[in-house]
Formats: sequence, C-alpha cells, structure tokens
Amino acid sequence: MLDNDQVSEEKPICSAKGCRADAVWVLAWNNPKLHTPERRKTWLACEEHREHLSQFLGVRGFLKDVVPLAEWESEETP
Repeated sequence: MLDNDQVSEEKPICSAKGCRADAVWVLAWNNPKLHTPERRKTWLACEEHREHLSQFLGVRGFLKDVVPLAEWESEETP
C-alpha cells in the first residue's frame, strides 16, 4: 500500500496495492506510537477499496476519519 501524504496535481489514484482506479475517498489516520495526536497521514481509496482499507486501519486503531476526496481538497485549499 502506498502512503499518500499529499494529493498531487495528477489524478489521485487508490492506495490499495495494485489498484489504479480513481480515488474518491480520503482515509485520514495516524499511528499513535509514532505520530503526535494531531498528525494525519492519508491513504486514498476508490469505491471498491474504501471498506477494506478502512477496516485495515480501524482494526489497528489508526483510522481517524473517512471523507470524500472533493471535501478533503476543499478543506485543504485556503
């Protein structure tokens, strides 16, 4: 899986291994053993992989938020 800390100018793609589908979700997470509480790492997900990636992070207690990519981008733009 890839770690997409920033959405690039290119079309964002899903972070699931081997997936090249367009991303439509942002999964914000952090590992409390490594990151400060306010730090958010991100994975991107297509519709097909959103649940799988969310479960992967959730089981580990890392998942903090799941938001539509368009909403995430609008929040990031000042």
